[in-house]
Amino acid sequence: MNRRLALLVLPLLLAVAGCTSGTADDPAPRPAVAERPSPFRDCAGLSTAPTAATPDAGTTASPGSATATPKTGGQELPELTLACFTGGSPIALRDVAGPAVINVWASWCPPCRKELPAFQRLSVRAAGQLQVIGVNSRDSRGGAQSIGEDFGVRFPILVDQGEALQRELKRNAIPLTLFVDADGRIQHIDATGALDDAQLAKLVRQHLGLAVPA
Repeated sequence: MNRRLALLVLPLLLAVAGCTSGTADDPAPRPAVAERPSPFRDCAGLSTAPTAATPDAGTTASPGSATATPKTGGQELPELTLACFTGGSPIALRDVAGPAVINVWASWCPPCRKELPAFQRLSVRAAGQLQVIGVNSRDSRGGAQSIGEDFGVRFPILVDQGEALQRELKRNAIPLTLFVDADGRIQHIDATGALDDAQLAKLVRQHLGLAVPA
């Protein structure tokens, strides 16, 4: 009887032992994949004014000409603090030193994708005159990263997943472009769709009084 019981119990013990030992041979968990380096510049210099932000000498031209004097008045940038895509300390929008062109965009927005290369070219042509800054809105990090890599976008990007800036401005659609003067006041908000090089140069001249090659 005891021998028969032993013969019945032994296979069960071997089966349990096999399950336990099998788990010990399982491969170790894979290490987390490191994030790709950000294509965008960091935000450390956003509180430093451009070095040559002086109005175009022709901005005193008569009404109807291709140039205009910088506007006065305008509303202040909203009192918001946004994260920088590359990390580091969050940025208070009111600490951004103008003149600046702030473009609100997302990777899922076709006109945003269409105009982003023009903003990158503006950031190069207008270096020292104004800052070009992106605000990535309600987007995935991977989507924004891919757009930056594919389109060669290098200017600093702030992150606004909750659309706080759009709510403060009472604007729903993107792309949205803010033209901010040296005093930090919004002189124009453009929501007409994808902007090209010539339109950007015209708007910068008209609302900020700066001559930027198209």
